[in-house]
Amino acid sequence: MSNVIMIGCDLHDRNMLLRYAVGTAEPQQLAYDNDAAGRRRMIARLKAIAEKNQAEKIIFAYEASGLGHGLSDELHQEGIECFVLSPTHLPKTPKSARLKTDAKDAQMLLEQLRGFVLAGNDLPVVWTPPQRLRDDRELVRARVDVADEMTRVKLKINTLLKLHQLKVVSPTKCKWTKAFVTWIREKLIPDLDLCVATKLKLLLDRFDMYRKEQGELDKALKKLSREPRYKVACNELRKLPGVGQLVALTFLTEMGDLERFANRRQIAAYMGLCPSSNESGEKNDRKGRITRQGPARLRKVLCQAAWVSVNRSEEAAADYHRIKQGQKHRSKKALVAMMRKLGIKMWHRALACGVSSELKGRDRPSSKDFVGLAQSGLAQSGLAQRTVSPPSLQLGQCAG
Repeated sequence: MSNVIMIGCDLHDRNMLLRYAVGTAEPQQLAYDNDAAGRRRMIARLKAIAEKNQAEKIIFAYEASGLGHGLSDELHQEGIECFVLSPTHLPKTPKSARLKTDAKDAQMLLEQLRGFVLAGNDLPVVWTPPQRLRDDRELVRARVDVADEMTRVKLKINTLLKLHQLKVVSPTKCKWTKAFVTWIREKLIPDLDLCVATKLKLLLDRFDMYRKEQGELDKALKKLSREPRYKVACNELRKLPGVGQLVALTFLTEMGDLERFANRRQIAAYMGLCPSSNESGEKNDRKGRITRQGPARLRKVLCQAAWVSVNRSEEAAADYHRIKQGQKHRSKKALVAMMRKLGIKMWHRALACGVSSELKGRDRPSSKDFVGLAQSGLAQSGLAQRTVSPPSLQLGQCAG
């Protein structure tokens, strides 16, 4: 008999609670410590259960979290199919939020996995990026985060100066240069009260620290942009108005394998730049704000790049003002449209340059890979007639 072992895991920093089932059998529960020894014991136990039940596959699922993809990598190395699920796309009800336990969370994941394997229902699987891409993301994200920290420090300095009626006349054309910071230290701080001067000095020290970090990260990003996996695409993207080194690398690292997107609608949906909808019954055309799904860092840099392109490109400026229609309240809608257009244009250009094999993660699972295996076991157990709609139907649809 071709059985399938399905496991739903509620993963925490220190422990793991598992609900597993062999085909359509009654679920059982296991618990392990979330450390190297605990994971080894868990894998050995799951393999023993599979051998005992003559199972051809072990399928494991847990929610994406701050613990990353380490468990998924380890399970795949041991020959266990593992799916990392998106928490925002899993079913939730007010009742489940009030009665939340680890066992119920693990059971819910098991039920989602069963619906996928036995009936072909949708499974909200998160794309698992390769380790190379994960490491590249850390560097690019660090650069974006440092820029955010610098902005916060600038605001604090400006607020402090404004609070004490201190008017600053920059000795240079641009603010926040080394000469500008030196002028504040030498000309402004000596005349201030000791308490105010101490706070301002500490803020300036923090600003200098972040600026130094930014310079080091920029050098590292320049080196990264010359790596074969990014070089061609990065150079092509930088030809677009408003797109520089940071924007190009943020786009390439956050999007990952560009070949997994079939069309521009999927690109916009992944970036969170498509409108939400509230359509039910007679309300069949009711759109709302953008969904804001996907990486917020990518939307941030696209927003900055879109403004630059509007200011420097006549074509982009014409599109922006056409959408804005001379109405101030439409400026945000016009900006979002420019961000979406720029993101799609970047996808087309980068995709034409080819995708490095180093940036391709694991393929998205298909229920067809498991349904046939599971159905053969169900047929022999006399339960084939109890399965729900065919794999081609989505959850909530009906045949005929």
